[in-house]
Amino acid sequence: MKKTISLFLALTMLFSLAACSATEERVNSSSESPESSSTVSQVPPDSSSLETEESNPESSETCEEQGSNILVAYFSWADNAILADDVDAVASPSVIPPGNVQQLAGWVQEETGGDLFSIRVTEPYPSDWDECLDRANQERSDNARPELVENVENLDQYDTVFLGYPNWWYGAPMALLTFLEQNDLSGKQVYLFCSHGTGGLANSVEIITEAAPEAIISDNIFDCYEEDAPSSQEDIQNWVAGLGY
Repeated sequence: MKKTISLFLALTMLFSLAACSATEERVNSSSESPESSSTVSQVPPDSSSLETEESNPESSETCEEQGSNILVAYFSWADNAILADDVDAVASPSVIPPGNVQQLAGWVQEETGGDLFSIRVTEPYPSDWDECLDRANQERSDNARPELVENVENLDQYDTVFLGYPNWWYGAPMALLTFLEQNDLSGKQVYLFCSHGTGGLANSVEIITEAAPEAIISDNIFDCYEEDAPSSQEDIQNWVAGLGY
């Protein structure tokens, strides 16, 4: 009797092992190896999408060409002067590249990721400070509009503009007014930043507001003394961050 029971138990265990082996084989055959799993996760692109991109190459460039919706435009003496051989870097530091306003604009661009645009005149200013001021004063007396090298392309793509400038003769450079009259900022949010001497902002904000009456010009303005500009990176970037950019 004991032999019969032992034989029965042995047969039962044999059948159980066989069943487990078959089940494991079925599971393994339906599972993916690391290689097949990687292949499945990398879904191939739709052939129709490839055909569309090949037939219309411009479609793949659209996103790249859209660019930023923030423009950082600035007028800098350093970008608008031909340096004389005897220019005094101590007496006229703002004319030596990168220049005060250009430097400030670069830091704004770093913080916002916006597109930089340098406002440049076709007839550069003298690199001698007194001669430059004489010309700037004459332009203001004549209510001149100096001709610009170029204007902003695709201006419609920008809804926010950071506009930088130096205080020239207690106001804004006349070239800045040329820019505002030739580049319509109507409806755009505009933030001003300025490098100046003891005159501060003077009448520059009022002049700019009059030249761009339909722009939304914030009264939160960054300004610094010209001698402090080179060390103002943290200050101006904190200002930009405080604006939410």
